[in-house]
Amino acid sequence: MQIPHNTTLQFIGDSITDADRQPSGEVGPWEPNFGLGRGYVSMVYAWLHAACPEAGIRVVNKGISGHTVRDLATRWEEDVLAPAPHSLCVMIGINDVWRQFDSPQRPELGVGLEEYRITLEKLVDAAQSKVSSLYLASPFFIEANLDDPMRKRMDEYGGVVQGIASNKKAVFVDTQAAFDRVLLHLHSSTLAWDRIHPGPVGHMIIARAFLAAFGAIPQT
Repeated sequence: MQIPHNTTLQFIGDSITDADRQPSGEVGPWEPNFGLGRGYVSMVYAWLHAACPEAGIRVVNKGISGHTVRDLATRWEEDVLAPAPHSLCVMIGINDVWRQFDSPQRPELGVGLEEYRITLEKLVDAAQSKVSSLYLASPFFIEANLDDPMRKRMDEYGGVVQGIASNKKAVFVDTQAAFDRVLLHLHSSTLAWDRIHPGPVGHMIIARAFLAAFGAIPQT
């Protein structure tokens, strides 16, 4: 497994990462069950501590619901650079795209593709001087129809993430591809009522994608 023993593994992103986490974003004696939230971050933690209890990996959740890459930029120093975790996982972009579709009369709420690319690239550059391992996950839309307008737009943003990961020698985590494999057999409504916020199965899909990227389970 690529995550070294006795190091910190931190996740940062939007509501998918947040998943109703507690303010600490960690497991502790005062919030042993859902300090990490009820989503994929908690599932990753559970797998690591069940399968590799000797590793002693500290998992931290810094997701905040509704955030875009702009919001990450405002808190990057406090939430990433100052604590400087050994391994950092970033999944951002869903709201950057979604606001373009659910709030068309307020274009300032969305984040255009070029701004997204420039901002994310700056954040990656800053983080790489502080962290040892960086994982960049694609934003996703749980929709099998590749011609759906929002799916097409989300794929463009995912392509930006993949390009940055390649250029910066970070690990790309293709969560969209992970969902697409399941969508061959299940309708999107079984995974997420709004095609964005997944239930337990959807969060497990994301968790498996990260665990495979860590080398903890085989790639699918």
